[in-house]
Amino acid sequence: MGGSGYVGGELLRLLVCHPACELQTVTSQRYAGEPLYRAHPNLRGLSALRFQEPNIEAVVASSDLVFTALPHGESIKIVPDLLQRGLKVVDLTADFRLKDPSAYKEYYGFEHQRPELLQKSVYGLPELHRAEIQGSQLIAVPGCMATAAILGLAPPVSDGFIDAGRIVVDVKIGSSGAGVNPTIASHHSEHSDGVRPYKVTGHRHIAEVEQELTGVGHGDFVKVAFTPHAVNMVRGILATAHAFTRGNPTERDVWKSYRARYGSEPFIRMVSDKKGLYGLPNPKVTVGTNFCDIGFEVDTHIQRLVTFTALDNLTKGAAGQAVQCFNIMTGVNEQTGLNAPGLHP
Repeated sequence: MGGSGYVGGELLRLLVCHPACELQTVTSQRYAGEPLYRAHPNLRGLSALRFQEPNIEAVVASSDLVFTALPHGESIKIVPDLLQRGLKVVDLTADFRLKDPSAYKEYYGFEHQRPELLQKSVYGLPELHRAEIQGSQLIAVPGCMATAAILGLAPPVSDGFIDAGRIVVDVKIGSSGAGVNPTIASHHSEHSDGVRPYKVTGHRHIAEVEQELTGVGHGDFVKVAFTPHAVNMVRGILATAHAFTRGNPTERDVWKSYRARYGSEPFIRMVSDKKGLYGLPNPKVTVGTNFCDIGFEVDTHIQRLVTFTALDNLTKGAAGQAVQCFNIMTGVNEQTGLNAPGLHP
């Protein structure tokens, strides 16, 4: 539901050839009656489906699981009905990500109308919540920049290597992160050849990052300063985090921390190579993939740990992660439909 935006299109790209999924209904008010390729030209010839008007009865009658890729604040109007009728839901909005209902007023500007569902939803980050995802009826897929920040910082926070109350996250993100509807800020003349800081304090993804990192922090309440920058690329995120160390961990200590948590994770790649152009994570090589590349440097000059996390904001940052959760929920191999390598150059 909500299949005509960039995230909806990425979901369709991944699901249209997924061997364990049969697409039944794709909704869009704007494109109702039109073929999928009208909004997503890359899907031409891959599906005979047409967009339909949103219709809960039709969805319930034909589906076992629903992906909702609607604007923030819209999923909450339909998801409770879907759940009550026995369907599973993978929601790509922010409507069920936060456990504290009051945080919605602070970060999204609305009172949450179904706070009881916040305790039933599972934050859809498999690297932290795989077992819970497996048995859940409602998955709240994380925000793209939040995914990058959390995955990059979870191991050193969990192992107590850094001061949890003083973390700075600097994010560079491509233009697709702003969604399909154009604004003056996304106009080519304004966006191209520049780097634009925006929402430099109080960004809504702070709530997710602090919630999830506090959850792995063994009693430490995590505080994050978070500033994104719009840069001249279409897809991709590079999150650079600056944290100040406790106990002077060595590079070997930090490596062990990441390997302990992510050593068997299929979509986490550690990148720290002393040779070559891509010695640290670069979002260019993650485009179109569900991989999250993580690297770090230990700065002994000022007792600082610098982490770098690169991913595709539409794939691992949204639709790919949703499909990864879908695979876990339905009992198929977690990597099904997601193993394509990125492009180079």
